[in-house]
Amino acid sequence: MKLLSVNVGRPRPVPYTSQPDGLTGIDKQPAEGPVRVAAPGPKGVGASGLAGDAVCDMRHHGGDDQAVYAYAREDLDAWERELGRPLANGCFGENLTTDGLDVSGALVGERWRIGPQVVLEVTAGRIPCATFQGHMGERGWVKRFTRKAATGAYLRVIEPGEIRSGDPVEIVYRPDHGVTAEMQFRAVTTERELLPRLLAAGEALHSETLAQARKYVAQQQG
Repeated sequence: MKLLSVNVGRPRPVPYTSQPDGLTGIDKQPAEGPVRVAAPGPKGVGASGLAGDAVCDMRHHGGDDQAVYAYAREDLDAWERELGRPLANGCFGENLTTDGLDVSGALVGERWRIGPQVVLEVTAGRIPCATFQGHMGERGWVKRFTRKAATGAYLRVIEPGEIRSGDPVEIVYRPDHGVTAEMQFRAVTTERELLPRLLAAGEALHSETLAQARKYVAQQQG
C-alpha cells in the first residue's frame, strides 16, 4: 500500500461554484517534493491539512474532521472505464491518491501511518456537491457518485509531518465496529436507517455525523 501522489489545489475562478467569490481549489495537481500535513483547526476556521492546498468554501470543506481527502486509484480506474475517459490523480479533488488500499471500505477510526511521520484517522466519506459536478462536467454526476458510493475517505491528522508521493501506507489501527466510510456516506445520504449503527464508531466519527446520528436516535425513541 502506498501513495501514488500527494495533490494540492490552487484557487481558480469557475462558473459552477456557490462560493461567493467564485473560487474553488478542487482541481488538485500532484505536488513535487514533500508536503507538510497538520491539523488545520475547526471547520469554518481551518482549511486544508496540507500546506499549499486551497480550500475556498470553508462552509462545507476543510477543518480538522476533513483535513485530508483520500481516494483509491482502483476506484478512479473503475470510473475511467465507466466514463470512457482518463482520470488523472487528483481529479476528484483528493489530496491523496492511493494504491492497494480499500479507501471507501476503511473503518471510521482506522489509522494510517504514511511515511515515517504522519498518522491520519478516517472520519467519514465524501459528500458530492455541485462544484464537484461542475468540475467533472458530467450530467447527473452527484446522483451517479452517490449511487455508486465509492466515496473515498476524509481523515483527521493525528500525528503531523511531511509526506510525499511513493510513501508507504500502513494500517496501524483498525477498530472492530464495522462502520466504514461507505456506510457513513450511505447513512447520511440515501439510507438514514443506518444512522443508529454509526454510533458504534463513537467519537471517531466526523463530529457532524455523530450529532446527526444522535439526533436521529433521539427522534426515533421519542
